[in-house]
Formats: sequence, structure tokens, C-alpha cells
Amino acid sequence: MQFNPRQIHNKSFSRLYIRIVSLIMVLISFSVQAEIELEITKGADNARPIAVVPFRWSSSTPLPQDVSQIVSDDLRRSGRFKPMPLADLPQRPYLSSQVELQDWKKKGIEAVVVGEISQVDAETYRVSFELIDVFASAKGEGKLVGGELIINNGSPVIEARQADVNTKSMRRYSHRIADMIYEKLTGVRGAFATRLAYVAIDHSQPKPYQLVVADADGYNPTPLLFSNQPLMSPAWSPDGSQLAYVSFESKRSQIFVQNVYTGERRVVSGYPGINGAPAWSPDGKKLAVTLSKDGNPEIYIIDLQSGKLRRITRRSSIDTEASWLPDGKSVIFTSNRGGKPQIYQVKLGDGIPFRLTYDGNYNAGASFTADGKQMVMVHRKTDVFHIAVKDMESGVLQSLTETRLDESPSIAPNGSMIIYATLARGRKVLAAVSTDGLFRAILPASKGEIRAPAWSPFLN
Repeated sequence: MQFNPRQIHNKSFSRLYIRIVSLIMVLISFSVQAEIELEITKGADNARPIAVVPFRWSSSTPLPQDVSQIVSDDLRRSGRFKPMPLADLPQRPYLSSQVELQDWKKKGIEAVVVGEISQVDAETYRVSFELIDVFASAKGEGKLVGGELIINNGSPVIEARQADVNTKSMRRYSHRIADMIYEKLTGVRGAFATRLAYVAIDHSQPKPYQLVVADADGYNPTPLLFSNQPLMSPAWSPDGSQLAYVSFESKRSQIFVQNVYTGERRVVSGYPGINGAPAWSPDGKKLAVTLSKDGNPEIYIIDLQSGKLRRITRRSSIDTEASWLPDGKSVIFTSNRGGKPQIYQVKLGDGIPFRLTYDGNYNAGASFTADGKQMVMVHRKTDVFHIAVKDMESGVLQSLTETRLDESPSIAPNGSMIIYATLARGRKVLAAVSTDGLFRAILPASKGEIRAPAWSPFLN
């Protein structure tokens, strides 16, 4: 369950309850899932110039995947790097020994990625790559990377890897290469080899509602579930093996937990009234949920092994959209107990809620970055709903987006990007924004609409 701006002024709970249920049925009426595309709407001015040279492939047989292009696209999509157009490359080496550093320095390129691919057998390929620091310091000198002093060993090569991968895993390994490059150049772990979950509908199918999992770049969309009733609020388990979500398959809301790999699933909450907004605890043993079985929508915690239920909030208000703090000792949630939706925190030890947000008259759907330093939320500013981030140390709140009716923000596991649902060109699409607001992109499906994105944790 999520707060909706059209509902926040209702005074009668009974009328509000009816509208909540109706809203659940209406808001997710959208069309077919499809691969997600990328349209950059704002590039970071400080994006670092980098070059990804097409990897050498000597055979005339097409490769299953264009590894170097995937790596380049990942780095561009992060907002932190600006890959050089292929037409502007001063040379096309595939080994570090062939790289003429001066040619790249003249172009202002900071780092060059080169590589080659050879075929081991019918289904196996050997992929090699090297990352070259064009402006490498002299031997014995240091260079700060992500706050860490790296001493140069005399070689401009700062990363070199080789791996044998099969046809099916080549695209995923391409994302892993981008992760390694990102981490070497920023000091922050890359999140390209992660996945997205979202909800979609194909009205041409007997069971039109779909729970879909795709690569973080939108490729390889795989429906995990088809239903003839709405599906909502997917949430990843901390190990990335399960999804919790809301389903109306029984004509009423229930919360399921489903294994992403085997498809096995079970109902974990099917109480009378609302069963909504599941959120996994950091240890993966509990779910924070919204239930109305005792009257008002309140926050509860379900122990997934025992099924034991613990009630967290007790107010004559709407309390929903719980999310855990990284230490697992507190949850935050949206509540209108002060008159308008705001974010509150409750420590599970004492059970006493306190308010976290005072900026504007609407803040909802919040979650913390993994380091606990920032809180991301939906924030209303001049009657427009944006994605915003609040620095928890300074208390400063910054609006990150310029789109309208933004909702359902989900943070990348490395805290660098936020994916969310928004309205663009008259339909619901996904969009992405960096947590500093310097990079923005629209990610429309090739057809139809998609909603309720959830970014996976790091995957093994």
C-alpha cells in the first residue's frame, strides 16, 4: 500500500479504506512488459572521459554478445563516466602494450579499456581485458582512488582479468567487467551485475499481470509469475534469492514470498483487510508489512520461520510503507498521524515513534542507503511529486528529479543511483537518477508501461 496524493485530505477512515482498495486495483492498470531502453535526459557535467575499445574478435562468426559495447553502456548509464564515441578513437589496440598513451592524453581520456575474445569450444569463450590509466603517475608515486592511496608499480595497467564464460553467461560477465572497472576508478563497488524486479501487464494474455525480473540495464526480462489479478510491491531478499510481493489472486490481498530461481512460493500473510508493502529485514529473517486486520493500517513484523506476528504501531492513523534501517534495529514508515504524510522512525527496542521529516507537507515511501547516511523518499514540492534525498547528518533535503508524479523509489545497492516510476509522454515509465542529482535518464519499455521497480542487492 502506498499513499496517493489524491487521498491525503480524506477525514473519514472508512471512505479512505475504500479508496485505498480501489486505488490498488486502478493504479496498476498498465500494459505489456518489455525490454527497457535508456534515454539520457541529463548528463553529469563532471563525468569522467573514458574509452572502451572494441574487443578483438578474429572470427567471422558473430559473438553472442558485444562485450565492449555492454561495458561502455554500463559505464555511461552510471552517470560517472563519458565513454568516447568509437569514431573518435585515435587507435584501436587490444593489448595494453599497443596503447600509445600520448595519443589518448591529447584526447583528454583518463582511462582506456582494451580486450580480446577467443573461442575455447562451441559454447565457451575466453574473455580478457585490461584497464589502463592514461595519466598514470611515475613508479613509486601515489594516486588517490576513492579515498585510498594507490602506489604505482611502474605499469599503467591497473586491472587485468581473464575468464572462460559460456554463451549464456557472456552478458552477465560483461556487467562484471564494468563492475570491476567502476570499482577500480571510483573506489565504490559497481552494481551493473544486479537485477531489477517490476510489475507489468499484457492484456492480450489470459493472465495479464506479470511479475518480471530483468538485468539492471533492462535486458533479459523474465516473467516469474502470471496472474489474472493485480500484483504489487516486489521486494528483494537480502541475498537476492527471493522476492516478496502482494498478490490479489484470491480476490483479496495476500503477501507471497517466491524463490527467484525455483519458482517455489508461499503465502506469508493473508489476514482480513490490507496485506501490503513487504520489506525484508537486513538478516532476511523477517518482513515488515502493512496490515489492517485490527482496524487501521498499521506496521507489523512477521517472523518468516515461525510466522509469529509483532505489531509495531498503534495509532488511529494510516501507517504504511515500512523500511528497515541498515542495522536492523529500527524501521521507518509513512504516517499521516500529524495530519499529512511524513516519515517516522521507531526503534524496535522501545517502540516509540519519532518524526524524521518536516520539509514540505508530503514525504512518503522512504528508504535508507546501505551506509545509513542518506534517506530517499517521494517529496511533494509545489504540488509536484519528486524523488528527494535527505542527508541524515546535515538534515538537508534535496529534490533530485524534474519529472512529475514520481513514485516507488528503489536504491542501487552501492547507493549511487535510484530507479523509480514516473509519468513521461503520457504513460508510466521507469526513470533513474544519481543520488547527487547530476545524472538523469528515462527508461521506457519498448511498448506498454511498467511500475513498482525494485533494485536487487549485490548478487554472487
